[in-house]
Amino acid sequence: MTFASLGLIDPLLRTLETLDYRQPTPVQTEAIPAVLKGRDLMAAAQTGTGKTAGFALPLLQRLTLEGPQVASNAVRALVLVPTRELAEQVHESFRVYGQNLPLRSYAVYGGVSINPQMMKLRKGIDVLVATPGRLLDLYRQNAVRFEQLQALVLDEADRMLDLGFARELDELFCALPRKRQTLLFSATFSDAIRQMAKELLRDPLSIEVSPRNAAAKSVKQWLIPVDKKRKAELFLHLLQDKRWGQVLAFAKTRKGVDQLVDELQAQGVSADAIHGDKPQPARLRALERFKAGEVQVLVATDVAARGLDIDDLPLVVNVDLPIVAEDYVHRIGRTGRAGATGEAISLVCADEVQLLAAIETLIKQVLPRREEPGFSPDHRVPQTTLDGQVLKKPKKPKQKPVPGAGATGKGKIHLGNWFDESEKPAVKAVRKMPGFGKPSARKGPKKPG
Repeated sequence: MTFASLGLIDPLLRTLETLDYRQPTPVQTEAIPAVLKGRDLMAAAQTGTGKTAGFALPLLQRLTLEGPQVASNAVRALVLVPTRELAEQVHESFRVYGQNLPLRSYAVYGGVSINPQMMKLRKGIDVLVATPGRLLDLYRQNAVRFEQLQALVLDEADRMLDLGFARELDELFCALPRKRQTLLFSATFSDAIRQMAKELLRDPLSIEVSPRNAAAKSVKQWLIPVDKKRKAELFLHLLQDKRWGQVLAFAKTRKGVDQLVDELQAQGVSADAIHGDKPQPARLRALERFKAGEVQVLVATDVAARGLDIDDLPLVVNVDLPIVAEDYVHRIGRTGRAGATGEAISLVCADEVQLLAAIETLIKQVLPRREEPGFSPDHRVPQTTLDGQVLKKPKKPKQKPVPGAGATGKGKIHLGNWFDESEKPAVKAVRKMPGFGKPSARKGPKKPG
């Protein structure tokens, strides 16, 4: 199978030849002819298998061969993505693939000034890559119009529909012409998202080139049990003891990312961070420094789980497990890309056993465990099974008596909440305080008798 046999035009074939794209991947083999025919599409494939080319190449061809010239402020093809990083990556792919075509492409997202984006849109754009929030801002200010829209792509569709973009998408969909081609591409689709997608697509062709929600076979995975408070210490130990090269590390919260970067830098390790509180120029600068080899460790929240395309990345470390099991697949998909091999290591504490069970059920494998000498946890991580069962609860370690505390338990140290205020789970734990809901007792000497 060759790209020419898929029906692509000569300008695209010449570009693919210069990029040394020799044979289409399975998802490209199935998607490209379908998109060229104008079919709606729902495609699931592992991260790193060429999904972007699967929709970018045929859309560029259709826009070149069909339809009038783009009008002022108009858009002919719209690609919606969940993160700024993915927007930049997808736009770069369109720019490179379309370098021999008379088309204009552009990316818009938050975190940067909106005025240059409004100026750029005045000329009209053939392919616009956008995050939902910024696109909605532009639409409300009449800076973008959709009368000429021919195609809509939701890249990482499960994330777009499932994690916080529903309201923005609803408003945008109302503004789009009903007669359009709609393409949903993602590595993972939950049953609920598949049901929602049926309302957006017309007689879609479904493509699944790999088992649903599967982790790439090219990535070797295992976990190391450790106490929560020693995770950063273990990470630094492994970095030095195993003589790791470049590492992409994931932490659960923005605060956790910054704390780990600070500890690494204090030990002389070159490290940088990517998370939602970082301005976009700083996020792009951190990524470019990592790609250039100027940074050894890049620490990120799940904002970077999708959309980071890094060549020859050998190792991903989950310092914390993700709250959403599907994000684990996307995290480890940053390594082992394009046929290469990679490793994914998770540092797991007892508190994360339910998250671990959900991940193992999703990927249909129990992660092997490796104890690291000197870091065996006091709070044991229970064994798990493929059906999400936790075999036994961890035994609580015996608490050492605190001098002067007596038998009342006073003097215990509270280690603080794990989640920072901006990223707490939707369901908040209820902490019972002594005397809560009861009349307060007056303190003072007891009355005689």
